[in-house]
Amino acid sequence: MQTLSEKAHNAAFFARHDKPLIISGPCSAETEYQLIETAKQLKALERVDIFRAGIWKPRTRPNEFEGVGTIGLGWMQKVKEETGFKLVVEVAKPDHVEAALNYGIDALWIGARTVVNPFSVQELAESLKGIDIPLFIKNPLTPDLKLWIGAIERFQMAGINQLAAIHRGFHYFANSPYRNAPMWEIPMELKRLFPKLPLITDISHISGKRSLLQEIAQKALDLETDGLMIESHLNPDTAKTDAAQQITPFELRKMLDALNFNIHPKNIHFDLPLEQLRTEIDKLDGELLLLLAKRMEIIEEIGSYKKANKLNRLQLKRREHINEDRLAIGSNLGLDHDFLIQLIELVNNASTKRQDIIFNEKLPKVE
Repeated sequence: MQTLSEKAHNAAFFARHDKPLIISGPCSAETEYQLIETAKQLKALERVDIFRAGIWKPRTRPNEFEGVGTIGLGWMQKVKEETGFKLVVEVAKPDHVEAALNYGIDALWIGARTVVNPFSVQELAESLKGIDIPLFIKNPLTPDLKLWIGAIERFQMAGINQLAAIHRGFHYFANSPYRNAPMWEIPMELKRLFPKLPLITDISHISGKRSLLQEIAQKALDLETDGLMIESHLNPDTAKTDAAQQITPFELRKMLDALNFNIHPKNIHFDLPLEQLRTEIDKLDGELLLLLAKRMEIIEEIGSYKKANKLNRLQLKRREHINEDRLAIGSNLGLDHDFLIQLIELVNNASTKRQDIIFNEKLPKVE
């Protein structure tokens, strides 16, 4: 069997002439009106190639909105009839695949929560044997390139030749500007290993918020990825899922107009070791912020204890000891003396403010 890097792909579904592929639509199908009206507004932009919508929504906790189910596929059919859009939906189980095919869905995508489980991927691959439908495969939640490649290979072995990958970022640490850290070195390595495999960037799931969409989209274009997936909703603030990362079709047009699609290959520079180091910095910054947040929580506990036991708010000897100790530790670690002085002062001031708040609060009455 040919490897993925050697095998030629039928890229007709994924091609958009000389421009990257644009996939858009709401995170979730919610009502027939919402779906069709969103599609009509996106069609009017003349910039969107494929319409997407979540029909089945894998959720972390029960009793959250898990999608409208099969009824939404009927709405998608009407979208196709009224706009001519090609359609793509997420599938997570073989019966999802069967239902989507019965309703004439043009392409499928495998979500990050599914890709992380090889058993689920294999079941889906078996259900698609003999059906060469275009298939998008998102990266797994964790930054595991081999797991991503393994999912792609399972579908290839099942006879799916129209394959594309979707980079939607990785869950890496709790505090980050992004919902999912982009970790660009991983999709770029996938692109290096499999240059014929189209790579789409899901900027909505990387960003988690509207304010970061354009920045991430431009980065994806600068790195010559093959397209963008962008969630769009008539009224994002009322969306039942992922409201903060969706934009209206009007806002989508403004963003696309502001992007530079004319990237010359000679102007592109991607340094893999540099991106790996930047990712490590992002990770360390996140861990640092987590530690600072935990420190402030303990400061509040100390303030509450002092107040309840009528102890002095500021204990100078303790403060002096902390300053000397932290300065000595930091100096031994090679940190600049002036930087340490400023850092210790900032932390002390923030800690004092936290305890001031505690002391100024009234104690709850005991009944």
